[in-house]
Amino acid sequence: QVQLVESGGGLAQPGGSLRLSCVASGFTLDYKAIGWFRQAPGKEREGVSCISSSREITYYTDSVKGRFTISRDNAKNTVYLQMNSLKPEDTALYYCAARPFICPTTARGSNFSSWGQGTQVTVSS
Repeated sequence: QVQLVESGGGLAQPGGSLRLSCVASGFTLDYKAIGWFRQAPGKEREGVSCISSSREITYYTDSVKGRFTISRDNAKNTVYLQMNSLKPEDTALYYCAARPFICPTTARGSNFSSWGQGTQVTVSS
């Protein structure tokens, strides 16, 4: 069964950190680009970042540049999103999604074929 499972979400204080994980089962991530998306209540889903199979990184949201870092460990079939200096506006349900090889230039969800169920991130004091 092809599946992506996110974990690592939770409650963090402003200025704090969380590391999200996206683990694949049923297929290898070696030839996949993995994107992270988020959706806050009442808002549209937005792309956060993407890492290609060759480890090229794309950031779709300017507000996370310098604070969020995407990485991958193919041996563990896992992609990470390290989130530092968290802000209340980072509160959202975070999803990972897969597509072949390269990251698209735009964060259109239809460009990705496999999705996880999401992990909730809440930033609040």
